[in-house]
Amino acid sequence: MKPYNALMRTVSLGVLMAIAGPVTAQQDYPSKPIRVITPYAPGGSTSILARLVGQKLTESWGQQVIVENRPGGNTVIGTESLAKSPPDGYTIMLTSKTLVINPNLIPNLPYDPIKDFAPIGTVSRVEFVLVVHPAVPANNLQELIALAKARPGQLNYATPGSGGPGHLATEIFSVMTGVKMQHIPYKGGGAALIDLVGGQVQLCFATPLEFAPHINSGKLKGIAVSGEVRLPSLPQVPTFTEAGLPGLDIAFWQGIFAPAGTPKAVIEKISTELARILAMPVTREKLVFQGMEPFINTPEQFAALIKADLAKFSKVIKAANIKLEN
Repeated sequence: MKPYNALMRTVSLGVLMAIAGPVTAQQDYPSKPIRVITPYAPGGSTSILARLVGQKLTESWGQQVIVENRPGGNTVIGTESLAKSPPDGYTIMLTSKTLVINPNLIPNLPYDPIKDFAPIGTVSRVEFVLVVHPAVPANNLQELIALAKARPGQLNYATPGSGGPGHLATEIFSVMTGVKMQHIPYKGGGAALIDLVGGQVQLCFATPLEFAPHINSGKLKGIAVSGEVRLPSLPQVPTFTEAGLPGLDIAFWQGIFAPAGTPKAVIEKISTELARILAMPVTREKLVFQGMEPFINTPEQFAALIKADLAKFSKVIKAANIKLEN
């Protein structure tokens, strides 16, 4: 019996150590550098945001947070790399609403947006401003809707590319108002802005950061902004609700994910620290300067938002027959 009892003690000790190992690792998290993937090129708003969050996490935890840009394939390349990463919390990703848009645009994605990722939390929201060229004979939202209905298909709207948030925002607006306009996709927001200022296209749904200076200088006209309140950078531009079109929810969120299977304790630790960072006045100031606002959600709230947006954009993309441009 003694050898048997010794064997059982050895087995029990091994089981306890196996259980204690992951628990201790989660309690000690993070004990080494963390990699933050962003599936966009350097210099964009998501990349800037990743570096801001990474800097604050480094200050909080004393571990270096390294931002790695993995652009390409309409964010598919970087997103796939996260799906294939170890689920230990040391590789996470900061991405945007494109995660829930791509499944409705790209067949045979190498990942599942629900099954392959663990939502950690949202970080920011970016509202959109509807901008028109000064030559357009409309000075408010109702005049613009009336003009578009009187000239179906004659007003051209610019976007940084097919299937992006600006394109989908315009399609949602068109469905809600019953207008028909012509889509002119560009390869990036800079080119779209140049042609809008030059009058080659008539209007655009744009992020305030790039377009606010041109609206305030009079080179463009701001018609309305999404969101519940007016933007500090464009106090003269009414919200869509104020302008007579309530319910236009087209904000562009950005959030953080881990690979599916990442321990819940690690997810909660990152989420809690993220919420603390976003509540800091200095963080809010930096986000507002970049045309964003803090947007705090728990992992559970973020998961519900993702499912809701997947369903919403599926309807919009199918109804508008939106295709990605090669």
